[in-house]
Amino acid sequence: MNTIELNRFIVILIYGSLVLLSLLKLTNPLKVNTKANRWFGIFLFLWSTFWLDEICSLVKGSEVEFHSILIVQFIQFLTPIMFYFSVLFFSNPSFKFKISDVKYAILPIIFLANLLLQRFGNFEDQRLFGYVFIGLILFQALFYTGLSYVTIRKHQKRIQQFSSNTEGINLNWLEYIILIIFIINIIYVIYNLSYNSTSLNAFINIAFLLVVYFVAFYSLKQKEIYPVEEKQREELISINTEDENEEVKRKLISDDELLRIKTELEKIMEKEKLYLDSELNLIKLSEQLSVSTHHLSYVINTGFQKNFFQFVNEYRIDHAKKLLKNNSANKLSILGIAYESGFNSKTSFNTTFKKFTDKTPSEFKK
Repeated sequence: MNTIELNRFIVILIYGSLVLLSLLKLTNPLKVNTKANRWFGIFLFLWSTFWLDEICSLVKGSEVEFHSILIVQFIQFLTPIMFYFSVLFFSNPSFKFKISDVKYAILPIIFLANLLLQRFGNFEDQRLFGYVFIGLILFQALFYTGLSYVTIRKHQKRIQQFSSNTEGINLNWLEYIILIIFIINIIYVIYNLSYNSTSLNAFINIAFLLVVYFVAFYSLKQKEIYPVEEKQREELISINTEDENEEVKRKLISDDELLRIKTELEKIMEKEKLYLDSELNLIKLSEQLSVSTHHLSYVINTGFQKNFFQFVNEYRIDHAKKLLKNNSANKLSILGIAYESGFNSKTSFNTTFKKFTDKTPSEFKK
């Protein structure tokens, strides 16, 4: 199989995989993060159209310029914004579009106007429209991928307010997609300016095929980020919204009440060892104390100067340290100690342990 045939085969795999994955995301058989997956499915379908030229050429047996069709150029331009919308709904499933969100249509309208003028306008010099065309594509892609990256980063901080185990709900996989595609595109642009880009097509397509399989693996194993029950979900999201406000927090409870709940919380954590539950979250803990999630979050943030993730995982790390020091527990592997301490994977255990102690569990044991 020569390079050209290999490249054609890879293109078929990329296009077929993206279309299949987009259908799976749109139908969402696992029924998780429903709204986010619909937008993500649309993003994947639009992304697949970038290989339609080559697919149509293979089917027809001759060159097909599918990208030259105006409607195709326009919907391809929407790809980064569809990705951003999916990130918005992943990070906040209760997000609703408002009138002010008409701002998202500004760049697409400018792009469409430029396409129409370029296509139907009677202008002798079309170069200006070409520059605007390329400039808008680059700006939209960089702007919305950058905005998505910032949104994911904020999300990673928010979920620590209500979850003791953020693995699987921290959207790291979306963050990696942004970084990988950004790096691939930089390599392609640099190579295109210096050499003949045709020789790079197979390499770039192989890289994109790996990205597609990476996306498929992580998007199909994703968990529900927020509780399915609407009232609980709204409670947690409202806490997140309050935490984003930089103004001084208003007192939710009196100092005496804060001290009472803080004392009860310390007692129940020591006595019941609730931190050993790998699925412990703010809702479960608030039910144990018979207080609202808002009040409990306030007590942990104000009374302990920690977020929920830090508060619970400090107990887990202390428990793990005891097991690592205890000779009778040496029969347990690092993974066994992780499970015994309330972690649900070796990766999250190692990451959290190093974050709190500056050592890996193995280093600490030695």
